[in-house]
Amino acid sequence: MIGNGYQNLFKIPELKKKLLYTFALLAVYRIGVHVPTPGINSVALADIFAANKDGILGFFNMFSGGALERLSVFALGIMPYISASIILQLLTVAVPHLEQLSKEGEQGRKKITQYTRYGTVVLSIIQGFGISFGLEQMGAVINPGWGFRLMTVLTLTAGTSFIMWLGEQITERGISNGISLIIFAGIIARMPTAIVNTFRLSVSGEMSIFVVLLLVVFMVFVVGVIIFMETAQRRIPVQYPKRVVGRKMYGGQSTHLPLKINTSGVIPPIFASSIIMFPATAASFIAIPFIQDMSQMLMPGNVLYETLYVVLIFFFCFFYTAVTFKPDEVADNMKKHGGYIPGIRPGRPTADYIDKVLTRITLGGAIYVSVICVLPSILIAKFNVPFYFGGTALLIVVGVAIDVVGQLESHIISRNYEGFLKKGGVKSRSGK
Repeated sequence: MIGNGYQNLFKIPELKKKLLYTFALLAVYRIGVHVPTPGINSVALADIFAANKDGILGFFNMFSGGALERLSVFALGIMPYISASIILQLLTVAVPHLEQLSKEGEQGRKKITQYTRYGTVVLSIIQGFGISFGLEQMGAVINPGWGFRLMTVLTLTAGTSFIMWLGEQITERGISNGISLIIFAGIIARMPTAIVNTFRLSVSGEMSIFVVLLLVVFMVFVVGVIIFMETAQRRIPVQYPKRVVGRKMYGGQSTHLPLKINTSGVIPPIFASSIIMFPATAASFIAIPFIQDMSQMLMPGNVLYETLYVVLIFFFCFFYTAVTFKPDEVADNMKKHGGYIPGIRPGRPTADYIDKVLTRITLGGAIYVSVICVLPSILIAKFNVPFYFGGTALLIVVGVAIDVVGQLESHIISRNYEGFLKKGGVKSRSGK
């Protein structure tokens, strides 16, 4: 029933509205990617990216959906928002006021979101000034000076703020998480060009057919592994005792507590990438030999970059899981409803057991994410593939796609159940 439902997605009014709204806002984002920032020498900028397409600029350009290489109004992409989110989540653990806000439900989350917006604007201003100074030093500006710098900062900050608004609107009124979909759209938009370039190099003999086939097979394998791991769960059995209420007996059912192997999803590689790319991108615009050398060391494929990347992925896997999943709260809720894990006493022992299991599977999830993100980038660097579509991008694309499909299935199931009830499968005592 669900499989056939996908053919009728646009026949469900509510779902049709959500899909069209999502597509419309993503189209607006893709149009903005092609709107250039004033005062840029496009020829000089193209030369800069041609010389650094395989470096950190090319990697950052992938996340901006090609906006950086054009220095469009969306050149900063959504990374300032992600960086601000990282800072706020880290401060939530250290600052009591923010920790209290995180426990206040919807109102507290709204306040934290507001702080995140302010932080996004501040980071956009800082990055905007860095890009404007760097472009002037590289000779990619028609009329250098404070007029250009202020215009660039204003344009790029406004562009990032608009992307942030688009993402929030998609999350609220569309399908899936808006920020993830914007990154997803930016990566997918570059795939046709990457495929055409690979085919062209294969035809010209610069890349062997064997390498191309090996890359395709490896990508298919990685996609399969990602789908398997992203849907994998560790199910802890939970038993609820029987209760007698009046003359009826309730409860006694056996259920389970599902723990995802990768609870944090695509958050760790996105957060890790944004943290590494921020100083690396800023350093690439500073014409000092030592800083330029450090920028080169922070390029994908280098030992320093990959080591920092793995360390940050592990950190964010455990950190995000600890922030979003509270074993103490789960154990308390189970105890209040009379639930227990067979062989484990309710209360603190249950919380400790859940935390122990969660720590082990999070370690496995962190290893899986690290391998997926690092191994392809190393292979791509060794085989000299002309585009960067490594594990990070694949993980984001597949993860977001799984989330979208899951939400579509939820809508379809809800619609089918609603239709079943409306057809009179269950009637009230009055016969209505």
